[in-house]
Amino acid sequence: MSWLKEYVRTIPNYPHEGIMFRDVTTVFQDDVAYPKMINQLVDFYKDKGIDKIAGIEARGFILGGAIAHTLGIGFITIRKKGKLPHATYSEDYTLEYGQDALEIHQDALNEGDNILIVDDLIATGGTAIAALKLITKAGGKVTDACFIIDLPELKGSKLLKEQGCAVYSVAEYEGL
Repeated sequence: MSWLKEYVRTIPNYPHEGIMFRDVTTVFQDDVAYPKMINQLVDFYKDKGIDKIAGIEARGFILGGAIAHTLGIGFITIRKKGKLPHATYSEDYTLEYGQDALEIHQDALNEGDNILIVDDLIATGGTAIAALKLITKAGGKVTDACFIIDLPELKGSKLLKEQGCAVYSVAEYEGL
Protein backbone atom coordinates (compact mmCIF):
# COMPACT_ATOMS: atom_id res chain seq x y z
CA MET A 1 0.00 0.00 0.00
CA SER A 2 1.26 3.42 -0.89
CA TRP A 3 2.14 5.79 1.95
CA LEU A 4 -0.07 8.41 0.26
CA LYS A 5 -3.37 6.63 0.85
CA GLU A 6 -3.59 7.76 4.47
CA TYR A 7 -3.74 11.37 3.21
CA VAL A 8 -6.37 10.95 0.46
CA ARG A 9 -9.99 11.53 1.47
CA THR A 10 -12.54 9.17 -0.10
CA ILE A 11 -16.06 10.49 -0.63
CA PRO A 12 -18.64 7.76 -1.40
CA ASN A 13 -21.29 8.29 -4.10
CA TYR A 14 -19.80 11.50 -5.48
CA PRO A 15 -20.50 12.85 -8.06
CA HIS A 16 -22.75 9.86 -8.83
CA GLU A 17 -24.08 6.82 -6.99
CA GLY A 18 -21.49 4.03 -6.91
CA ILE A 19 -18.46 6.29 -7.40
CA MET A 20 -15.77 6.47 -4.71
CA PHE A 21 -14.33 9.97 -5.28
CA ARG A 22 -10.64 10.24 -4.36
CA ASP A 23 -10.15 13.78 -3.05
CA VAL A 24 -6.49 14.81 -3.27
CA THR A 25 -7.01 18.32 -1.88
CA THR A 26 -6.22 16.76 1.50
CA VAL A 27 -2.76 15.88 0.15
CA PHE A 28 -2.16 19.41 -1.16
CA GLN A 29 -3.00 21.01 2.18
CA ASP A 30 -0.77 18.73 4.23
CA ASP A 31 2.68 20.12 5.01
CA VAL A 32 4.22 16.63 5.11
CA ALA A 33 2.41 14.78 2.31
CA TYR A 34 2.54 17.46 -0.39
CA PRO A 35 6.31 18.09 -0.31
CA LYS A 36 6.99 14.35 0.08
CA MET A 37 4.86 13.59 -3.00
CA ILE A 38 6.48 16.33 -5.09
CA ASN A 39 9.95 15.11 -4.06
CA GLN A 40 9.01 11.53 -4.99
CA LEU A 41 7.89 12.65 -8.45
CA VAL A 42 10.94 14.88 -8.96
CA ASP A 43 13.28 12.05 -7.94
CA PHE A 44 11.55 9.72 -10.40
CA TYR A 45 11.81 12.16 -13.34
CA LYS A 46 15.05 14.08 -12.71
CA ASP A 47 17.17 11.97 -15.08
CA LYS A 48 14.57 11.10 -17.73
CA GLY A 49 15.37 13.86 -20.26
CA ILE A 50 12.10 15.71 -19.83
CA ASP A 51 12.14 19.13 -21.55
CA LYS A 52 8.86 20.53 -20.21
CA ILE A 53 5.97 19.64 -17.95
CA ALA A 54 2.40 19.85 -19.27
CA GLY A 55 -0.12 20.22 -16.45
CA ILE A 56 -3.80 19.52 -17.06
CA GLU A 57 -6.20 22.02 -15.53
CA ALA A 58 -6.54 22.42 -12.59
CA ARG A 59 -4.86 19.96 -10.24
CA GLY A 60 -2.19 19.24 -12.83
CA PHE A 61 -1.15 22.88 -12.43
CA ILE A 62 -0.58 22.39 -8.69
CA LEU A 63 1.59 19.31 -9.28
CA GLY A 64 3.22 20.22 -12.56
CA GLY A 65 4.25 23.72 -11.55
CA ALA A 66 6.04 22.43 -8.46
CA ILE A 67 7.74 19.63 -10.40
CA ALA A 68 8.81 21.95 -13.25
CA HIS A 69 10.18 24.51 -10.81
CA THR A 70 12.20 21.91 -8.92
CA LEU A 71 13.55 20.38 -12.15
CA GLY A 72 14.35 23.83 -13.54
CA ILE A 73 12.30 23.37 -16.72
CA GLY A 74 9.33 25.09 -18.35
CA PHE A 75 5.65 24.50 -17.64
CA ILE A 76 2.83 24.23 -20.20
CA THR A 77 -0.81 24.80 -19.32
CA ILE A 78 -3.42 22.51 -20.85
CA ARG A 79 -6.75 24.18 -20.21
CA LYS A 80 -10.47 23.82 -20.76
CA LYS A 81 -11.70 25.23 -24.08
CA GLY A 82 -11.87 29.01 -24.27
CA LYS A 83 -9.48 29.78 -21.38
CA LEU A 84 -6.24 30.43 -23.30
CA PRO A 85 -5.82 33.91 -24.86
CA HIS A 86 -3.61 33.13 -27.88
CA ALA A 87 -3.85 30.77 -30.92
CA THR A 88 -4.60 27.22 -29.73
CA TYR A 89 -4.97 23.63 -30.76
CA SER A 90 -8.14 21.99 -29.44
CA GLU A 91 -9.06 18.37 -28.72
CA ASP A 92 -12.50 17.03 -27.83
CA TYR A 93 -12.67 14.03 -25.52
CA THR A 94 -14.99 11.89 -23.45
CA LEU A 95 -14.61 11.76 -19.70
CA GLU A 96 -16.21 9.52 -17.11
CA TYR A 97 -19.26 11.78 -16.82
CA GLY A 98 -19.65 13.47 -20.25
CA GLN A 99 -17.88 15.40 -23.03
CA ASP A 100 -15.37 18.26 -22.90
CA ALA A 101 -12.47 19.84 -24.80
CA LEU A 102 -8.92 20.81 -23.92
CA GLU A 103 -6.63 23.38 -25.53
CA ILE A 104 -2.93 24.19 -25.68
CA HIS A 105 -1.22 27.28 -27.09
CA GLN A 106 0.20 26.56 -30.52
CA ASP A 107 3.56 28.01 -29.45
CA ALA A 108 3.71 26.25 -26.05
CA LEU A 109 6.67 24.04 -26.88
CA ASN A 110 9.52 23.46 -29.29
CA GLU A 111 9.41 20.86 -32.04
CA GLY A 112 10.64 17.54 -30.63
CA ASP A 113 10.41 18.50 -26.94
CA ASN A 114 10.01 15.52 -24.58
CA ILE A 115 6.96 16.29 -22.48
CA LEU A 116 5.76 14.89 -19.17
CA ILE A 117 1.96 15.10 -18.72
CA VAL A 118 0.91 15.67 -15.11
CA ASP A 119 -2.55 15.35 -13.55
CA ASP A 120 -4.07 14.25 -10.27
CA LEU A 121 -5.84 11.07 -11.36
CA ILE A 122 -6.02 8.67 -14.31
CA ALA A 123 -9.30 6.80 -14.74
CA THR A 124 -10.58 6.08 -18.27
CA GLY A 125 -7.76 8.11 -19.79
CA GLY A 126 -9.89 10.49 -21.86
CA THR A 127 -8.30 13.65 -20.50
CA ALA A 128 -4.74 12.34 -20.66
CA ILE A 129 -5.15 10.99 -24.22
CA ALA A 130 -6.57 14.39 -25.29
CA ALA A 131 -3.52 16.08 -23.72
CA LEU A 132 -1.20 13.66 -25.53
CA LYS A 133 -2.91 14.46 -28.86
CA LEU A 134 -2.62 18.21 -28.22
CA ILE A 135 1.09 17.98 -27.44
CA THR A 136 1.63 15.91 -30.58
CA LYS A 137 -0.26 18.52 -32.68
CA ALA A 138 2.03 21.19 -31.20
CA GLY A 139 5.13 19.22 -32.25
CA GLY A 140 6.08 17.64 -28.94
CA LYS A 141 6.55 14.04 -27.91
CA VAL A 142 4.85 12.69 -24.81
CA THR A 143 7.35 10.32 -23.27
CA ASP A 144 5.78 10.05 -19.82
CA ALA A 145 2.68 10.80 -17.78
CA CYS A 146 2.35 10.88 -14.01
CA PHE A 147 -0.57 10.98 -11.64
CA ILE A 148 -1.16 10.99 -7.92
CA ILE A 149 -3.75 8.23 -8.30
CA ASP A 150 -4.33 5.50 -10.88
CA LEU A 151 -7.62 3.60 -11.08
CA PRO A 152 -6.25 0.65 -13.12
CA GLU A 153 -9.60 -1.12 -13.54
CA LEU A 154 -10.74 1.78 -15.74
CA LYS A 155 -7.76 1.14 -18.07
CA GLY A 156 -6.66 4.74 -18.69
CA SER A 157 -3.03 4.01 -17.87
CA LYS A 158 -3.16 1.00 -20.20
CA LEU A 159 -4.40 3.23 -23.04
CA LEU A 160 -1.55 5.68 -22.47
CA LYS A 161 0.99 2.86 -22.49
CA GLU A 162 -0.46 1.64 -25.80
CA GLN A 163 0.36 5.13 -27.17
CA GLY A 164 4.02 4.62 -26.19
CA CYS A 165 3.77 6.72 -23.04
CA ALA A 166 5.32 5.49 -19.78
CA VAL A 167 2.97 5.94 -16.80
CA TYR A 168 3.84 6.46 -13.14
CA SER A 169 1.48 6.97 -10.22
CA VAL A 170 2.07 7.48 -6.52
CA ALA A 171 -0.90 5.30 -5.51
CA GLU A 172 -3.35 2.86 -7.09
CA TYR A 173 -6.92 2.23 -6.00
CA GLU A 174 -9.03 -0.78 -6.93
CA GLY A 175 -12.62 -0.16 -8.02
CA LEU A 176 -14.25 3.04 -9.14
